[in-house]
Amino acid sequence: MSVLRFDMIAKLDQAEPLAEAIRSELVQVTAVFDAQLESDQPCVNALARHIEHYRGKMLRPMLVLLSAAATDRWPAGLARILPGHRVLAATVEMIHMATLVHDDVLDEAELRRKGRTINALSGNEAAVMLGDYLISNAFHLCSSLGDPRLNLALGKVTNTLCEGELVQLSNRGNWELDEPTYFEIVRRKTASLVGASCELGAELAGANDQVSRALGRFGEDLGIAFQIQDDVLDLMGTDDEVGKSTGRDLAKGKLTLPVVKLLRGECSDSRVRALDLIQSNDAVGLRAKVVESGSLEAARNVALGLVHQAKGQLACVPPGPVRDLLHTMADAVVDRSA
Repeated sequence: MSVLRFDMIAKLDQAEPLAEAIRSELVQVTAVFDAQLESDQPCVNALARHIEHYRGKMLRPMLVLLSAAATDRWPAGLARILPGHRVLAATVEMIHMATLVHDDVLDEAELRRKGRTINALSGNEAAVMLGDYLISNAFHLCSSLGDPRLNLALGKVTNTLCEGELVQLSNRGNWELDEPTYFEIVRRKTASLVGASCELGAELAGANDQVSRALGRFGEDLGIAFQIQDDVLDLMGTDDEVGKSTGRDLAKGKLTLPVVKLLRGECSDSRVRALDLIQSNDAVGLRAKVVESGSLEAARNVALGLVHQAKGQLACVPPGPVRDLLHTMADAVVDRSA
Protein backbone atom coordinates (compact mmCIF):
# COMPACT_ATOMS: atom_id res chain seq x y z
CA MET A 1 0.00 0.00 0.00
CA SER A 2 1.23 3.48 -0.85
CA VAL A 3 0.09 6.29 1.41
CA LEU A 4 0.99 9.98 1.48
CA ARG A 5 3.66 9.46 4.13
CA PHE A 6 7.00 11.13 4.61
CA ASP A 7 8.88 7.83 4.93
CA MET A 8 8.53 7.62 1.14
CA ILE A 9 10.44 10.89 0.76
CA ALA A 10 13.61 9.50 2.29
CA LYS A 11 14.16 7.48 -0.89
CA LEU A 12 14.48 10.68 -2.93
CA ASP A 13 17.84 12.36 -3.43
CA GLN A 14 18.33 15.20 -0.92
CA ALA A 15 14.72 14.83 0.17
CA GLU A 16 15.13 14.26 3.90
CA PRO A 17 15.73 17.97 4.64
CA LEU A 18 12.64 18.72 2.54
CA ALA A 19 10.63 16.13 4.49
CA GLU A 20 11.71 17.65 7.79
CA ALA A 21 10.93 21.17 6.59
CA ILE A 22 7.43 20.27 5.38
CA ARG A 23 6.80 18.20 8.51
CA SER A 24 7.72 21.20 10.66
CA GLU A 25 5.49 23.48 8.60
CA LEU A 26 2.53 21.11 8.94
CA VAL A 27 2.91 21.15 12.73
CA GLN A 28 2.59 24.94 12.59
CA VAL A 29 -0.36 24.69 10.18
CA THR A 30 -2.11 22.42 12.69
CA ALA A 31 -1.44 24.93 15.47
CA VAL A 32 -2.99 27.74 13.38
CA PHE A 33 -5.98 25.51 12.60
CA ASP A 34 -6.60 24.59 16.26
CA ALA A 35 -6.12 28.15 17.56
CA GLN A 36 -8.65 29.49 15.06
CA LEU A 37 -11.36 27.08 16.21
CA GLU A 38 -10.85 27.78 19.92
CA SER A 39 -14.07 29.01 21.54
CA ASP A 40 -15.09 30.21 25.00
CA GLN A 41 -17.89 27.64 24.85
CA PRO A 42 -16.91 24.14 26.10
CA CYS A 43 -19.52 22.38 23.94
CA VAL A 44 -18.08 24.01 20.81
CA ASN A 45 -14.53 23.05 21.81
CA ALA A 46 -15.60 19.45 22.41
CA LEU A 47 -16.98 19.17 18.88
CA ALA A 48 -14.04 21.01 17.36
CA ARG A 49 -11.58 18.68 19.09
CA HIS A 50 -13.33 15.71 17.50
CA ILE A 51 -12.36 17.18 14.13
CA GLU A 52 -8.83 15.93 14.89
CA HIS A 53 -10.14 12.45 14.07
CA TYR A 54 -11.08 13.68 10.58
CA ARG A 55 -7.51 14.78 9.88
CA GLY A 56 -5.95 12.36 7.42
CA LYS A 57 -3.37 12.81 4.70
CA MET A 58 -3.23 16.65 4.92
CA LEU A 59 -3.06 16.58 1.11
CA ARG A 60 -4.30 20.13 0.54
CA PRO A 61 -2.05 21.82 3.14
CA MET A 62 0.94 19.89 1.79
CA LEU A 63 0.13 21.05 -1.72
CA VAL A 64 -0.09 24.69 -0.58
CA LEU A 65 3.39 24.42 0.95
CA LEU A 66 4.99 22.42 -1.85
CA SER A 67 3.53 24.68 -4.53
CA ALA A 68 5.22 27.59 -2.81
CA ALA A 69 8.53 25.69 -2.64
CA ALA A 70 8.13 24.66 -6.29
CA THR A 71 8.54 28.27 -7.45
CA ASP A 72 12.33 28.18 -6.97
CA ARG A 73 15.15 25.64 -7.04
CA TRP A 74 15.94 23.50 -4.03
CA PRO A 75 16.76 24.50 -1.33
CA ALA A 76 16.02 28.17 -2.09
CA GLY A 77 12.36 27.24 -2.64
CA LEU A 78 11.88 26.71 1.10
CA ALA A 79 12.40 30.44 1.59
CA ARG A 80 9.30 30.95 -0.56
CA ILE A 81 7.14 29.38 2.18
CA LEU A 82 5.92 32.39 4.14
CA PRO A 83 3.92 32.63 7.40
CA GLY A 84 0.91 33.41 5.21
CA HIS A 85 1.20 29.98 3.64
CA ARG A 86 0.50 28.38 7.03
CA VAL A 87 -2.67 30.45 7.29
CA LEU A 88 -3.69 29.58 3.73
CA ALA A 89 -2.94 25.88 4.35
CA ALA A 90 -5.06 25.89 7.52
CA THR A 91 -7.85 27.69 5.65
CA VAL A 92 -8.10 25.18 2.80
CA GLU A 93 -7.99 22.29 5.29
CA MET A 94 -10.80 23.92 7.28
CA ILE A 95 -12.93 24.22 4.14
CA HIS A 96 -12.16 20.59 3.31
CA MET A 97 -13.09 19.46 6.84
CA ALA A 98 -16.40 21.31 6.55
CA THR A 99 -17.24 19.41 3.37
CA LEU A 100 -16.43 16.09 5.09
CA VAL A 101 -18.71 16.89 8.04
CA HIS A 102 -21.54 17.89 5.71
CA ASP A 103 -20.95 14.89 3.41
CA ASP A 104 -21.28 12.54 6.37
CA VAL A 105 -24.70 14.04 7.12
CA LEU A 106 -25.83 13.69 3.50
CA ASP A 107 -24.53 10.12 3.26
CA GLU A 108 -25.71 9.11 6.76
CA ALA A 109 -22.18 7.83 7.35
CA GLU A 110 -21.21 6.61 10.80
CA LEU A 111 -17.48 6.04 10.40
CA ARG A 112 -14.58 8.22 9.22
CA ARG A 113 -10.84 7.70 9.85
CA LYS A 114 -11.89 4.64 11.88
CA GLY A 115 -13.79 6.86 14.32
CA ARG A 116 -17.41 7.94 14.79
CA THR A 117 -18.64 10.78 12.61
CA ILE A 118 -19.98 13.99 14.18
CA ASN A 119 -23.51 13.15 13.04
CA ALA A 120 -23.28 9.67 14.56
CA LEU A 121 -22.04 11.10 17.86
CA SER A 122 -24.08 14.26 18.20
CA GLY A 123 -26.78 14.20 15.54
CA ASN A 124 -27.31 15.92 12.22
CA GLU A 125 -28.14 19.32 13.69
CA ALA A 126 -24.82 19.58 15.52
CA ALA A 127 -22.92 18.27 12.48
CA VAL A 128 -24.51 20.80 10.12
CA MET A 129 -23.74 23.67 12.50
CA LEU A 130 -20.17 22.46 13.03
CA GLY A 131 -19.65 22.36 9.27
CA ASP A 132 -20.96 25.93 9.07
CA TYR A 133 -18.67 26.92 11.96
CA LEU A 134 -15.70 25.53 10.06
CA ILE A 135 -16.60 27.45 6.89
CA SER A 136 -17.14 30.72 8.74
CA ASN A 137 -13.84 30.31 10.63
CA ALA A 138 -12.03 29.51 7.39
CA PHE A 139 -13.01 32.89 5.92
CA HIS A 140 -12.35 34.70 9.18
CA LEU A 141 -8.86 33.17 9.20
CA CYS A 142 -8.21 33.92 5.54
CA SER A 143 -9.25 37.55 6.07
CA SER A 144 -6.40 37.92 8.57
CA LEU A 145 -3.97 37.82 5.62
CA GLY A 146 -5.36 41.11 4.34
CA ASP A 147 -5.33 39.93 0.72
CA PRO A 148 -8.79 40.23 -0.88
CA ARG A 149 -7.62 38.12 -3.85
CA LEU A 150 -7.41 35.05 -1.61
CA ASN A 151 -10.86 35.62 -0.12
CA LEU A 152 -12.36 36.09 -3.59
CA ALA A 153 -10.63 33.00 -4.96
CA LEU A 154 -11.64 30.78 -2.03
CA GLY A 155 -15.16 32.23 -2.05
CA LYS A 156 -15.46 31.19 -5.68
CA VAL A 157 -14.15 27.72 -4.82
CA THR A 158 -16.66 27.21 -2.00
CA ASN A 159 -19.45 28.31 -4.36
CA THR A 160 -18.17 25.71 -6.83
CA LEU A 161 -18.05 23.01 -4.13
CA CYS A 162 -21.68 23.68 -3.22
CA GLU A 163 -22.74 23.68 -6.87
CA GLY A 164 -21.03 20.32 -7.37
CA GLU A 165 -22.85 18.85 -4.38
CA LEU A 166 -26.19 20.19 -5.62
CA VAL A 167 -25.58 18.74 -9.11
CA GLN A 168 -24.72 15.40 -7.53
CA LEU A 169 -27.85 15.48 -5.34
CA SER A 170 -30.00 16.27 -8.37
CA ASN A 171 -28.59 13.19 -10.11
CA ARG A 172 -29.16 10.67 -7.33
CA GLY A 173 -30.94 7.72 -8.84
CA ASN A 174 -30.23 8.93 -12.37
CA TRP A 175 -29.19 5.69 -14.04
CA GLU A 176 -28.60 7.58 -17.30
CA LEU A 177 -25.79 9.69 -15.84
CA ASP A 178 -23.06 10.18 -18.45
CA GLU A 179 -19.33 10.61 -18.00
CA PRO A 180 -19.23 14.37 -18.79
CA THR A 181 -21.73 15.02 -15.98
CA TYR A 182 -19.83 12.73 -13.62
CA PHE A 183 -16.56 14.57 -14.30
CA GLU A 184 -18.23 17.95 -13.90
CA ILE A 185 -19.47 16.91 -10.45
CA VAL A 186 -16.01 15.66 -9.45
CA ARG A 187 -14.25 18.73 -10.83
CA ARG A 188 -16.47 20.97 -8.75
CA LYS A 189 -16.77 18.89 -5.57
CA THR A 190 -13.18 17.72 -5.18
CA ALA A 191 -10.75 19.00 -7.79
CA SER A 192 -11.57 22.70 -7.46
CA LEU A 193 -10.22 22.95 -3.90
CA VAL A 194 -7.16 20.79 -4.63
CA GLY A 195 -6.36 22.93 -7.67
CA ALA A 196 -6.85 26.15 -5.70
CA SER A 197 -4.49 24.88 -2.97
CA CYS A 198 -1.73 24.58 -5.56
CA GLU A 199 -2.47 27.73 -7.53
CA LEU A 200 -2.91 30.02 -4.51
CA GLY A 201 0.14 28.55 -2.77
CA ALA A 202 2.24 29.44 -5.81
CA GLU A 203 0.64 32.90 -6.19
CA LEU A 204 1.32 33.77 -2.55
CA ALA A 205 4.96 32.81 -3.10
CA GLY A 206 5.22 35.32 -5.95
CA ALA A 207 5.02 32.93 -8.90
CA ASN A 208 4.00 34.29 -12.28
CA ASP A 209 0.63 33.44 -13.84
CA GLN A 210 2.05 30.70 -16.06
CA VAL A 211 3.56 28.77 -13.14
CA SER A 212 0.59 29.35 -10.83
CA ARG A 213 -1.90 28.13 -13.43
CA ALA A 214 0.22 25.10 -14.31
CA LEU A 215 0.32 24.10 -10.65
CA GLY A 216 -3.43 24.72 -10.45
CA ARG A 217 -3.98 22.33 -13.37
CA PHE A 218 -1.70 19.80 -11.66
CA GLY A 219 -3.93 20.02 -8.58
CA GLU A 220 -7.16 19.68 -10.57
CA ASP A 221 -5.94 16.58 -12.40
CA LEU A 222 -4.76 15.15 -9.09
CA GLY A 223 -8.10 15.93 -7.42
CA ILE A 224 -10.11 14.12 -10.09
CA ALA A 225 -7.80 11.09 -9.90
CA PHE A 226 -8.11 11.14 -6.10
CA GLN A 227 -11.92 11.10 -6.30
CA ILE A 228 -11.97 8.25 -8.81
CA GLN A 229 -9.84 6.20 -6.43
CA ASP A 230 -12.20 7.14 -3.58
CA ASP A 231 -15.09 5.89 -5.73
CA VAL A 232 -13.27 2.60 -6.30
CA LEU A 233 -12.57 2.20 -2.58
CA ASP A 234 -16.19 2.99 -1.64
CA LEU A 235 -17.37 0.28 -4.02
CA MET A 236 -14.68 -2.37 -3.54
CA GLY A 237 -13.37 -1.79 0.01
CA THR A 238 -14.64 -2.58 3.49
CA ASP A 239 -15.08 -0.24 6.46
CA ASP A 240 -12.06 -1.76 8.20
CA GLU A 241 -9.83 -1.47 5.11
CA VAL A 242 -10.81 2.06 4.15
CA GLY A 243 -11.36 3.43 7.65
CA LYS A 244 -14.75 5.01 6.89
CA SER A 245 -18.28 3.97 5.98
CA THR A 246 -18.19 2.29 2.56
CA GLY A 247 -20.98 1.44 0.15
CA ARG A 248 -22.60 4.83 0.72
CA ASP A 249 -22.53 5.78 -2.97
CA LEU A 250 -24.52 2.67 -3.88
CA ALA A 251 -26.91 3.08 -0.95
CA LYS A 252 -27.60 6.71 -1.87
CA GLY A 253 -28.04 6.12 -5.61
CA LYS A 254 -24.87 8.02 -6.56
CA LEU A 255 -23.28 6.64 -9.69
CA THR A 256 -19.49 6.64 -9.68
CA LEU A 257 -17.15 6.10 -12.61
CA PRO A 258 -16.84 2.28 -12.48
CA VAL A 259 -20.64 1.98 -12.40
CA VAL A 260 -21.19 4.66 -15.05
CA LYS A 261 -18.84 2.74 -17.34
CA LEU A 262 -20.61 -0.51 -16.49
CA LEU A 263 -24.05 0.86 -17.37
CA ARG A 264 -22.91 2.67 -20.52
CA GLY A 265 -21.06 -0.34 -21.87
CA GLU A 266 -23.56 -3.13 -21.25
CA CYS A 267 -26.02 -4.60 -23.77
CA SER A 268 -29.68 -4.23 -22.82
CA ASP A 269 -30.10 -7.55 -20.98
CA SER A 270 -26.89 -7.15 -19.02
CA ARG A 271 -27.74 -3.53 -18.25
CA VAL A 272 -31.06 -4.60 -16.74
CA ARG A 273 -29.18 -7.09 -14.56
CA ALA A 274 -26.70 -4.40 -13.51
CA LEU A 275 -29.54 -2.02 -12.64
CA ASP A 276 -31.18 -4.75 -10.56
CA LEU A 277 -27.96 -5.10 -8.57
CA ILE A 278 -27.77 -1.32 -8.02
CA GLN A 279 -31.40 -0.86 -7.08
CA SER A 280 -31.35 -3.80 -4.68
CA ASN A 281 -28.15 -2.46 -3.08
CA ASP A 282 -26.37 -5.74 -3.88
CA ALA A 283 -22.80 -4.59 -3.30
CA VAL A 284 -21.31 -8.07 -3.65
CA GLY A 285 -22.98 -8.71 -6.98
CA LEU A 286 -22.12 -5.25 -8.29
CA ARG A 287 -18.44 -5.66 -7.34
CA ALA A 288 -18.29 -8.89 -9.29
CA LYS A 289 -20.00 -7.27 -12.25
CA VAL A 290 -17.67 -4.25 -12.51
CA VAL A 291 -14.65 -6.54 -12.29
CA GLU A 292 -15.96 -9.05 -14.83
CA SER A 293 -16.98 -6.34 -17.31
CA GLY A 294 -13.64 -4.53 -17.13
CA SER A 295 -15.36 -1.36 -15.90
CA LEU A 296 -13.27 -1.25 -12.73
CA GLU A 297 -10.02 -1.52 -14.65
CA ALA A 298 -11.23 1.11 -17.12
CA ALA A 299 -11.97 3.56 -14.29
CA ARG A 300 -8.57 2.97 -12.72
CA ASN A 301 -6.92 3.54 -16.09
CA VAL A 302 -8.64 6.93 -16.31
CA ALA A 303 -7.21 7.81 -12.88
CA LEU A 304 -3.72 6.66 -13.92
CA GLY A 305 -4.00 8.74 -17.10
CA LEU A 306 -4.89 11.80 -15.03
CA VAL A 307 -1.86 11.24 -12.79
CA HIS A 308 0.35 11.08 -15.88
CA GLN A 309 -1.28 14.27 -17.18
CA ALA A 310 -0.79 15.96 -13.81
CA LYS A 311 2.93 15.17 -13.81
CA GLY A 312 3.16 16.72 -17.26
CA GLN A 313 1.88 20.02 -15.81
CA LEU A 314 5.04 20.23 -13.67
CA ALA A 315 7.42 20.97 -16.55
CA CYS A 316 7.60 24.54 -15.22
CA VAL A 317 8.91 23.35 -11.83
CA PRO A 318 12.71 23.20 -11.48
CA PRO A 319 14.07 19.62 -11.33
CA GLY A 320 14.89 18.46 -7.82
CA PRO A 321 13.37 17.09 -4.61
CA VAL A 322 10.28 19.32 -4.67
CA ARG A 323 9.22 18.18 -8.14
CA ASP A 324 10.15 14.59 -7.23
CA LEU A 325 7.93 14.77 -4.17
CA LEU A 326 5.02 16.17 -6.17
CA HIS A 327 5.44 13.24 -8.58
CA THR A 328 5.50 10.81 -5.65
CA MET A 329 2.35 12.33 -4.19
CA ALA A 330 0.63 12.06 -7.57
CA ASP A 331 1.42 8.34 -7.76
CA ALA A 332 0.29 7.81 -4.18
CA VAL A 333 -3.15 9.31 -4.89
CA VAL A 334 -4.17 6.25 -6.93
CA ASP A 335 -1.95 3.69 -5.21
CA ARG A 336 -3.71 3.65 -1.85
CA SER A 337 -6.30 1.61 0.02
CA ALA A 338 -7.54 4.31 2.42
